[in-house]
Amino acid sequence: MQRLETLRRQAYVIRLTIAQLLVALVGSLLALVAAGNGSATSVALGALVAFLPQVFFVQRMAIFKQRAPASQSALRLFRAEAGKFGLTVALFAVVFITVPPSNPAFFFSAYVAVVLMHWLAPWLMPRKLRNLSR
Repeated sequence: MQRLETLRRQAYVIRLTIAQLLVALVGSLLALVAAGNGSATSVALGALVAFLPQVFFVQRMAIFKQRAPASQSALRLFRAEAGKFGLTVALFAVVFITVPPSNPAFFFSAYVAVVLMHWLAPWLMPRKLRNLSR
């Protein structure tokens, strides 16, 4: 049987992922309506540059597995965070070299919106799971 902490982490990651994807979808649709295809593409690219490193981090941290000893967890955290930062830099470079955003304001707005979902994600947790962590 899984520990409560593992279940809490899984619920948090799943809700955060859904929220980030919804922000990307709504942002793309609003940009499409407001400014056209180029801006919608810029929003989608900005959201992907923020979202893909997050997926990498979750996978490297093995959040959906049982908790490891503290020494392994700390090492995994540093490696995952370094990889996430490197992937973010690489994705920015790839996007700006291969497909320059037609509207950088939409690109960076989408990037910031997806990244800031971490601040709003605790409100997405059910009260029952939020209270277990106290």
